[in-house]
Amino acid sequence: MIHPTSIISNNAEIEESTNIGPFCVIGDGVKIGKNNNLISHVSITGNTTIVDNNTFFPFCSIGSAPQDLKYNNEKSFIKIGSNNKFRENVTVNPGTSGGGLNTSIGNNCLFMVGSHIAHDCIIKSNVILANNATLAGHVEIDNNAIIGGNSAIHQFVRIGKYAMIGGMSGVEKDIIPYGLYMGIRENLKSLNLIGLKRKGLKSNLINEIKDLINQIFDKNDAIENNLTKNNIQKSQILEIKEIIEFLNSSSKRGITAFEND
Repeated sequence: MIHPTSIISNNAEIEESTNIGPFCVIGDGVKIGKNNNLISHVSITGNTTIVDNNTFFPFCSIGSAPQDLKYNNEKSFIKIGSNNKFRENVTVNPGTSGGGLNTSIGNNCLFMVGSHIAHDCIIKSNVILANNATLAGHVEIDNNAIIGGNSAIHQFVRIGKYAMIGGMSGVEKDIIPYGLYMGIRENLKSLNLIGLKRKGLKSNLINEIKDLINQIFDKNDAIENNLTKNNIQKSQILEIKEIIEFLNSSSKRGITAFEND
């Protein structure tokens, strides 16, 4: 159903099962799939593709031009998956030529009031951005990560899967998978024990992971050297393998160290 007060471009593609509430604006190039719900006063513009079963609360702005002075009206895109919730005043910007022209969001995410996803961000699935959490351009957030309220993530930072960023934090360097971070320009506080337990890991395995993490971040040597010691690289623990893969991947911001550094 489309409310008569909404303005819908003739060039937009919208599945009949999607609900468009009062005073929404849907622009050229927008594609909206099945069973989405735009409650009211939602703006969706640009080359934005939305799959199924998403909910957009009042005053969301999806697809407006990136807040990047280098942006020159190049054709860029947003891709949003399924079963996401965008609460009031959430903003999402499309990509730029400097970042691959794409901003993407996976499935089953929750973006709370006032959160912001800037140009060229890659957000995977089951991610939570709490109230007023803000992402600069080119940020990558892996599955099941949580960003606390009023936190800010610097451009090009990577947040690993199941990482947790405490409220009112400022993150300038990459956060490893399962890491727990709180503060501004700080080190990692610990592993995200809550996230590991929610994942179903037993205490003995969590303790083993903690011990290996302490070895990896031993301040007496560089991380790359620590990884080769005690056969850590050969660990068969899935979570350690994921952390090592993250550490070995390209980083533009560097890695956030542990508190014991």
